[in-house]
Amino acid sequence: MSNTVIKVENLSKLYRLGEVGTGTVSHDLNRWLAKIRGKEDPFALVGQVNDRTQKSESDYVWSLKDINFEVKQGDVLGIIGKNGAGKSTLLKLLSQITSPTTGEIKIKGRIAALLEVGTGMHPEMTARENIFLNGAIMGMRKHEIKTKFDEIIDFAGCAMYVDTPIKRFSSGMRVRLGFAVAAFLEPEILIVDEVLAVGDAEFQSKAIGKMQDVSAKEGRTVLFVSHNMGAVRRLCKTGIILSQGSVKHAGEINEIVDLYINEGTENVSQHTNYLDRSASNGMAPKCLYLFDRKRNQYSNSFNSENEIEIQFAYEITEPLRNFRIVLGILSNDDQVLFSYSSHFIEPAIKDIGKYQIKFIIPENIFNTGIYKVRLNAGQPGVKIIMEPEILAMFSVEKIQNSSNYASQMPGWFAPELKVLY
Repeated sequence: MSNTVIKVENLSKLYRLGEVGTGTVSHDLNRWLAKIRGKEDPFALVGQVNDRTQKSESDYVWSLKDINFEVKQGDVLGIIGKNGAGKSTLLKLLSQITSPTTGEIKIKGRIAALLEVGTGMHPEMTARENIFLNGAIMGMRKHEIKTKFDEIIDFAGCAMYVDTPIKRFSSGMRVRLGFAVAAFLEPEILIVDEVLAVGDAEFQSKAIGKMQDVSAKEGRTVLFVSHNMGAVRRLCKTGIILSQGSVKHAGEINEIVDLYINEGTENVSQHTNYLDRSASNGMAPKCLYLFDRKRNQYSNSFNSENEIEIQFAYEITEPLRNFRIVLGILSNDDQVLFSYSSHFIEPAIKDIGKYQIKFIIPENIFNTGIYKVRLNAGQPGVKIIMEPEILAMFSVEKIQNSSNYASQMPGWFAPELKVLY
């Protein structure tokens, strides 16, 4: 394996739907007989691809199917994909929490895995006891753990609660402690799954810094799973995209993240949404466009340094007094980020005719992410003409002046501020 510390060959994991455990005795017997005869698992032949959006036609599903990749010593591999793509299953196999159905995993060195909140922590034991327990599980001697104890407590920020059972810790405190234990007890391979999603901004920054030190300065290997593309881009060198249990893309991390972000909006919304609806309450929506003013082209994928122009075409079929259109920009989880009303710029009366309104969003406003365009129209105090409706989606990639900073800072907005010294 030379300097390869993880080698995965034709790795697959088959699960039986609706079952807790291995299934029936007859199924287990058939699978055992096939194994000792050197034949393929008979139930693997009818297993479905792991597409959670489709109704299953079989009792068996491939959570992972024919996974192949290698990780070198000191590398930081980012594993990204949608929920249900197989990321957590892959990490559980690598951590030897569960065994593969087929394929082989070759690992050189000790592994420390932090797969979810409180992993490896006994809730009835104190923080001190859990630190020594985890160190013992990893094969460390008591004096070795003692030399790291103060660093772990300092990083976790729980000195006041070191002798308190961790069942009384918040989820964020448990994650901080679990990460500190995993990172400071010096495993050769560190596996981290969505830790940053629970921690606060301070912990995220410290955790990324520690993982960078673990990799660059100490030569240890890190496998990192996160939906935070800025953190993935900042921390990782290479990456893979999992989709329906298979490796869809693998390569240099910037290329992988770009592919993942673009695929996120590819089938959701085009840059032009042809509505062409009949008139209702005096207005007929026709179409909505998303336009990149810097590149001078229609698009639904933007760099943060480009102005975004939202064009909405509609027809007025009867005179409307105090008519207004309200634009709303929403996050990908439907939080309203800001709104703007056309009554600030348009006349109070709309006559019969065809119109187009353009909302121009300045550059350097958005953070890396996916956003939604919502429109509604009406006459305040009189009637609703168009109910609030999401008509398009677009993605933004935050451009930073320095590669030393994450492409996704905490928060939805990432404006360029003037700083005076």
